[in-house]
Amino acid sequence: MPTSFANGGNTLLLTTTTAKPAAARTTSLGYVRRGDSLQVVASSFGTSELPDWYGDLLAHPVVGVEIGTRTFQALAIPAEGATPDELLVVLEPAVAESPREVRTLADKILEVHDQLRSQLGLVTADVDAHFAALAAHEGPGAPPAPGLGFQIRQRCLAFCQGLEFHHTSEDGHLFPGIARYHPHLTDVFDRLRAEHRTVARIQDGLVALLADLGVAEPPRFRAELAEMTTELNAHLDYEEEVILPLVAEVPWPPAPPPAQRATP
Repeated sequence: MPTSFANGGNTLLLTTTTAKPAAARTTSLGYVRRGDSLQVVASSFGTSELPDWYGDLLAHPVVGVEIGTRTFQALAIPAEGATPDELLVVLEPAVAESPREVRTLADKILEVHDQLRSQLGLVTADVDAHFAALAAHEGPGAPPAPGLGFQIRQRCLAFCQGLEFHHTSEDGHLFPGIARYHPHLTDVFDRLRAEHRTVARIQDGLVALLADLGVAEPPRFRAELAEMTTELNAHLDYEEEVILPLVAEVPWPPAPPPAQRATP
């Protein structure tokens, strides 16, 4: 392991999510800082297997990082071209800090929508750059790798998992809660749930294409991503039009329930 990673003065706690069953795993690792990102090493120490936490982040790219008293979420991206027994992993901020002031439930919904749009935009930019690099290669020298690569995979998987969590929360909690006060909007909630199913179908297709980077089909992925962009943006626009006015006065975070009076 490089000396800079082994230095005990630069250590962090990395919390990953195990696959089955889902549970938190926390590992102490040495790190180095590169601009806004951190780098850690997944080492097999001469064996044929990389550490368990590396497998975790391939399934769940968003990880928890603790350095001293600071904790934050990061997107874990394996660096390409590393040696088989020592793999560099880059940890970059999972989402950009939102400048939006969140005081109501409507503000919170907009903040989540902003993050989803931003994540999808980053994936699209990476995919466009991938195709531009392939098209621009001329003359001698090795061309860029034809596959999608880990950066696109991890960004897209993190976006898809965040989107699934958001829509599941809306279907299970937000929409039923609002519907109790607005029973006349049954058609609106039926349409929103149907759009969730459409987006989920496209999302499943993207995740399936990323299952094996070695056989992924970049043109098909690009087409699926374009369909996701069209469907999701239309859905978010409609949801903001019909839902935000209904929750514009609901405070966020919600007030804690009143303390129950003790029984004598």
